[in-house]
Amino acid sequence: MVDGSAEGPVVVFLGPTLRLVEAERVLDAIYVQPAAQGDILLAAHAYRPRIMVLIDGQFEDRPAVRHKEILWAMAQGILVIGAASMGALRAAELNPFGMIGVGLIYRWYRRWQLAPDDAVAVLSGPAELGFLPLTHALIDLQRTFANLERQNLATPAQRAALTTIARNMNFRERRFELVMRDAGWPEERLKELCKEVVGQKRLDALLALQSVPALARGHAAGPASSTWIATNTFVRDLEAGGIDSKLVNTYKLNP
Repeated sequence: MVDGSAEGPVVVFLGPTLRLVEAERVLDAIYVQPAAQGDILLAAHAYRPRIMVLIDGQFEDRPAVRHKEILWAMAQGILVIGAASMGALRAAELNPFGMIGVGLIYRWYRRWQLAPDDAVAVLSGPAELGFLPLTHALIDLQRTFANLERQNLATPAQRAALTTIARNMNFRERRFELVMRDAGWPEERLKELCKEVVGQKRLDALLALQSVPALARGHAAGPASSTWIATNTFVRDLEAGGIDSKLVNTYKLNP
């Protein structure tokens, strides 16, 4: 395990992408549930972190984490890193403003700006079960089908057909076994091929946690920036979510 920062805690928003016990073996940090709207603001006030790592985010039951609150955190001098899932999406969108992205999925979203958001989405169990993933992300399936072709376990035509089927599925139903069955693969091969599923999201999340100490050393925390401005829409959205909008003006990284 590595210490993320000698100057302050690291807060990691983590859900189905990586098991908590595995993450804790890699990085000493405060692990909280996937971020939704307002959670960046609340976590900053609760823990006074120097670094935030956004891996997973919520988007169905609650509004997704806002770009504006990530910009707010960075304006307070907090280093914000994104990877693997919602974090990769936000990092690709906010990299020009200072958010740091890590991993293949982040680079994919930066290169293909119109890539679908649901490529990283999965259905997961409740918090009480540790957000256990119940489906496979499209990005993991695409990596898996490419891997099958490289090993001569699938032809290029079969890979293309499998990818099309997976893309046409809703993320709540997208599972490797179901895609293979829909493509007509024999049942007796599925158990063997399940071992070939690539967990790219997990790999990127691990890389992000491993990269925190090096990224922290290259980040000089400074005083809050005066360039961030609260918009009426942002304030109204916070208040609609039951969050005290005054929190944006009362935060001091070095109280």
